[in-house]
Amino acid sequence: MTKRVGVLGSGTVAKVLARGFAAKGYEVRIGTRDASKVADVVAEGIAAGSFAEVAAFGEVVVLAVKGTAAMDAAALAGAGLDGKIVIDTTNPIADEPPDDGILRYFTGPNDSLMERLQAAHPAARFIKAWNSVGSGFMVDPQFPGGPPAMFICGNDADAKAAVVAILTQFGWSSEDLGKAAGARALEPLCQLWCAPGFQRNDWAHAYKVLRFG
Repeated sequence: MTKRVGVLGSGTVAKVLARGFAAKGYEVRIGTRDASKVADVVAEGIAAGSFAEVAAFGEVVVLAVKGTAAMDAAALAGAGLDGKIVIDTTNPIADEPPDDGILRYFTGPNDSLMERLQAAHPAARFIKAWNSVGSGFMVDPQFPGGPPAMFICGNDADAKAAVVAILTQFGWSSEDLGKAAGARALEPLCQLWCAPGFQRNDWAHAYKVLRFG
């Protein structure tokens, strides 16, 4: 099992996942363009560096930036992503405010941010995960109905299996939506998850798939 994880991002999701990996025994570094934004994480013993340095360090790289910054962040990581599993937590959320609680996206229905990222970095192995739930539930979620489902997709079967193992360690079951085009269905789950929050301040939920048999 991989033990070196590079997390790219300075926001809440990046910090939650960096701390989660560190708590589970991984060696973690966090990539940022502004070291002051991750001073709290560094004070806890997680080293910081540039996107390129942290991507080169990680056996697994977690992309945890705003959707509008995702392409730039991946470009700055550069060749450090080549051959790596890249867990893509991003969503294509536009800068405009929500429409009656529904987030606006800068992609269309037959497009996705992850597909754009994969096309720009064909040597990287992108797997979408952790994009369909709030940061407070990303690590060891506790729901009365048992482990919630995390939907994933990506082109590389071995990378996907490794991410499933990580998600299991983090308290999730996994639901596979196929190859990168699955992100066209998966990324809008963020819109669905956020709608009750924006509309009535209800943020305490996650998804679960129910099956016969």
